[in-house]
Amino acid sequence: MNDESMHAFLAAAAGRVRSIEPLRGDASIRRYWRVEASRGGFILCRDEAFIGAEVDTYPFVAMQRLLSGVVPVPSILAIDPAGGYFLLDDLGDILLEYAVPSMDYETLTKTYRSCIDNLLRIQTLRGEGGCFSLCFDRDKLMFEFEFFIDHALWGYWRSDISDEDITALRREFNAIAEELYRPDLFVLNHRDYHSRNIIIHRGIPFIIDFQDARMGLPQYDVASLLRDSYVHLPDHIYIPLHDYCYERGRGMGIHRLGRDEYDYLFDVMAFQRNVKALGTFGYQVSMRGNLSFERYIAPTLSYLEGYACRRGILAEAWRIISRFAPIGGGG
Repeated sequence: MNDESMHAFLAAAAGRVRSIEPLRGDASIRRYWRVEASRGGFILCRDEAFIGAEVDTYPFVAMQRLLSGVVPVPSILAIDPAGGYFLLDDLGDILLEYAVPSMDYETLTKTYRSCIDNLLRIQTLRGEGGCFSLCFDRDKLMFEFEFFIDHALWGYWRSDISDEDITALRREFNAIAEELYRPDLFVLNHRDYHSRNIIIHRGIPFIIDFQDARMGLPQYDVASLLRDSYVHLPDHIYIPLHDYCYERGRGMGIHRLGRDEYDYLFDVMAFQRNVKALGTFGYQVSMRGNLSFERYIAPTLSYLEGYACRRGILAEAWRIISRFAPIGGGG
């Protein structure tokens, strides 16, 4: 990183810099800083993939412009493509994950309903090119399943799973991917809509990390939110929120599914989503040495049995996974 180019960008966009504090990243390759300057407080982001890119079509910029005015997202205040920098609003540090433990029932329900309203607004958007040309097709879903095999089963748990079991598991994963490939139902999804990508700012849930949006089932984002690795919602909270999303989505014309089919696809989608998350956590721990993700492995794994008990298409995949993935999550 060229410190001179960063400071020149900040001087022009933010004024005289008083302090720059690195912020802890999540599983992102982007880097972030909190900046205090004469013109106020800001978040500085550096994305190496942005260097030399076409600004208008760059996913982060294109998605911010698409979502701005539709749902709460941080403003882009200045851009430096040569250095790969964005200057953004500082919305604070209160992720939804951190806010939930201090919320009473009424506040929590109201906040999650707002989050559901936001994801439904995203799903109403229509367009061509960019994020609208990307989707969760069979290849993408299988890539994520393979990531789980490589980095959770082999990398994190170091399982001695046989070639026969791997072949059987891939066969089951393929069947699940086929079931989830329903382009006739596809809508725009954030793609990573969970409690670490929602910031509570002045009581409003703002959405971040939206640059990888793509088309998929309407159940994708709500499964990420309500079957979150970072926040487990008890049934007395989860069930009314699940009902709310179904009813609101149907009323808005986002889907026309009957309740049984909607719930079926939700469970199958949530299974895939949680398996994908386990692959990410396994990669972060075993390949990058980021042990902070380890505590989320067991809670995420604990979701899978419920889906498999309700949906026969998931039963064999869960039977194989459960033999090699200890429910306690230990590596």
